Amino acid sequence: MMERFQSLRPYTPPREVGRIWRDEFDAAYAAGGVFQLTMHPHFIGHRSRLLVLDELLAHIRTHDDVWFATHADLAAHVAPGLAD
Repeated sequence: MMERFQSLRPYTPPREVGRIWRDEFDAAYAAGGVFQLTMHPHFIGHRSRLLVLDELLAHIRTHDDVWFATHADLAAHVAPGLAD
């Protein structure tokens, strides 16, 4: 989506992106897995998208046994001693 005058994907409104993120989190949570959200500044650097991100974080916080971690935290959790 970095092409200025055309893109490989259609524009996705922020609320739809939020729904996709929630669905991804919910599926990862149901499977007992990891939800990793990666955002490019080109996408997330707008107020409307920051609002959707805030809503996603609020949704995630309503779930039990959720851990917000860095990549290093996760590596240390799954392979203690190797991340040192």
